[in-house]
Amino acid sequence: LARGIRHTAIRQAHRKHEPDFHDKYGNLVLLGGAAAFVTVWGYVLTQAGIEWGLSPVGRITPKEWRE
Repeated sequence: LARGIRHTAIRQAHRKHEPDFHDKYGNLVLLGGAAAFVTVWGYVLTQAGIEWGLSPVGRITPKEWRE
């Protein structure tokens, strides 16, 4: 069993490694995803019209006091 495993490891070590998809395009895909992420969230945070004020100060008016 050990001889077979060793033989397989030697065969794979001597095999010529051709670049696969990740070797060719991995960093490009990563940078593209990061750019899309920044673009979408940049739009959402600046242009979507979401009110980010979480403080109720100035928005809640107190009721008149009744005695």
